[in-house]
Amino acid sequence: MLEPLRQGLPPLDPAAVSNAASCALPARYEAVREARQFTRRTLDQWDIGDRFDDICLVVSELVTNALRHGLPTSNGHAPEQIPPVRLHLMRWTERLVCAVRDPSHDSPVARDSDDFSAESGRGLFLVDSFADSWGWHPLAGTLNGKVVWALFRLPSAE
Repeated sequence: MLEPLRQGLPPLDPAAVSNAASCALPARYEAVREARQFTRRTLDQWDIGDRFDDICLVVSELVTNALRHGLPTSNGHAPEQIPPVRLHLMRWTERLVCAVRDPSHDSPVARDSDDFSAESGRGLFLVDSFADSWGWHPLAGTLNGKVVWALFRLPSAE
C-alpha cells in the first residue's frame, strides 16, 4: 500500500521561510485538540485559514500517531522526563509544511486494511490522501527521535 518516505523535507530554502511557529505538546491524547487549536490560530494569522480542514486533519493524524506509536508507553502517556511531542508549522510563499517530532526512532508504517469501517489504522492513508507529499527522517545530533512531515501547496498570492 503506502511506503513511508525515509527522507528529509523536500528541497526548500530554509532562509526563504516566510513564517514559522511551533508548540510543545504534552504526552497525552488531549494534545490532539491543542494541536488543532494551535494550527487554527496560526493559519488564521497567516491568512491561510481556508486550508484549515485539510491541514487540521493531517496535523491531527500526525500528532495522534506520535502519541500512539512514538512514546515509550502504549497508552498515550509518558513519564515527564520524556521529551514532549512537538508540532512545527513552516510556511514558504506557496508551501506549508507541518512537522511532528517524537522521541521514537521507529519508522512510520501504514497498515494494509480492507476494513474501511475500522476506527483506527488509516492515519497515514489520510495523510497521503490530503497532503501533497509526506515523509519522515530521523533526528541527528543531540536530538533523539524522528520528524514526520506533510507538505501542502498553497495557492499563489497573485
